[in-house]
Amino acid sequence: MVASGLIFGIYPLGVAGTPVGLAVGPKDDDEKIRRLLEDLKGPSKVLLPRNYIVYTGPGSENKLLAVAERYANAGLLGDLAIGCFQDADLPLDGWIEFIRTVLRKYGSRLDALQITNEPNLTFMDGSKPYVLQALVQGVLAAKQEALLHGFRTKIGFGSVPEGPKTIPHFWENLAQQGGARWIESVDYVGHNFYVDVFEDEPIPLEKIPDVVESTLRHLREQSLTKAGIPASVPIRITENGWPTGKNPFAQVQRTYDRQAEVLEIVIRTVHRLRNELNITHYELFGLRDADSSKDDLFHQFGIVRDDYTPKPAYDTFKRLVRELGN
Repeated sequence: MVASGLIFGIYPLGVAGTPVGLAVGPKDDDEKIRRLLEDLKGPSKVLLPRNYIVYTGPGSENKLLAVAERYANAGLLGDLAIGCFQDADLPLDGWIEFIRTVLRKYGSRLDALQITNEPNLTFMDGSKPYVLQALVQGVLAAKQEALLHGFRTKIGFGSVPEGPKTIPHFWENLAQQGGARWIESVDYVGHNFYVDVFEDEPIPLEKIPDVVESTLRHLREQSLTKAGIPASVPIRITENGWPTGKNPFAQVQRTYDRQAEVLEIVIRTVHRLRNELNITHYELFGLRDADSSKDDLFHQFGIVRDDYTPKPAYDTFKRLVRELGN
């Protein structure tokens, strides 16, 4: 079932999403990224780079493959999520062929390929009427292509915790769209969740383990059950983090020391639950700030600043990877 520790990963780049677009800043430095990733994992642990590309329909393929090639050349192609997002209808044939192309080109270097990032969130992939079809058919095509070429790439899909901004009855509808062959093709379910990040009031440190456990139990025991996904299918924490800076909604300042404290509590809670809930991976968002000069949380998700100098959470994460990782 679950190995002795967690497999860790991290988003290594600077660009981050915000409610109104992208947070951007200084250009990524691939050499500094490589050095930091090596330092974090040490000589004997795994640390998967996690990256993203978003298919936007016919004509976007070459640009996206160039991005994937950049990731590959920089040694940052370990766990890849492919989102689907465009204004109206998604040409399903083009979407499936793009997924197959990515696997043919990079499957030997991919630990995992995630089909859709946040498909149950109303303002991301899930805002489109084709999302369930794209998810189901995409997973089936990816699994078929991986098997055809003998790749060991794990195939999964993404999710976020249920709430006011998620699609009603998503998991029940996924069960209807999916079916037995689709469930057999799902190697893992990715889950993006953030604790004490977007709330109006800070959560006391002593309550954070309960929030983490409640979130993960709800996914395993309710959401995945509704979709017909058995407990034998692992959960991967594919995004989790705690940014510094100021919460632009509550105007509460978020300190470097608190970041280190929260991340340690969250990661240790995930590690404690790993066997019971079949959780295999924890992937941090992310390595560096988008722009450390901007005092809002969306620009400061990193455990290092945008010049790659570490915050206290860097050493905390490094210690946890080496203590709790595979």
